[in-house]
Amino acid sequence: MAGRFYDEWRVGDRIEHEIRRTVTETDNLLFSTMTHNPQPLHLDVEAAKASEFGQILVNGTFTFALMVGLSVGDTTLGTLVANLGYDKLVMPKPVFIGDTMRATSEVIAVRESKSRPDAGLVTFTHELVNQRDEIVCRCERSALLKRRAA
Repeated sequence: MAGRFYDEWRVGDRIEHEIRRTVTETDNLLFSTMTHNPQPLHLDVEAAKASEFGQILVNGTFTFALMVGLSVGDTTLGTLVANLGYDKLVMPKPVFIGDTMRATSEVIAVRESKSRPDAGLVTFTHELVNQRDEIVCRCERSALLKRRAA
């Protein structure tokens, strides 16, 4: 399950990543505490119950990181030079403990690198979807990828 080289991508290529992941309380707790995020909606059951959501909300930066992580094996594993940026990040629906996530990726742009003849830029739209088929996270990721050796 290795990523593709720059030369192997075309605009419109779409992948439904096979790996799925159910978010656990431990995921949310560890990520929130490791990143020093004290938001009560992520850590305090009573505060979360009193919110409009009525339960713990999963840390949004964990949600984003999970989406990217689920995509790496099929997109950039072993071919990445560098991630150049993440744009248009949105989280249209909340994620709760026990939700099962799956990701999709679509290539929206491919272009030659002006400074690196051995690499090129690929821009993906990544989406994270829950078990109710709701999009919970979306972003564009620009990646500098190696070319296949000649």
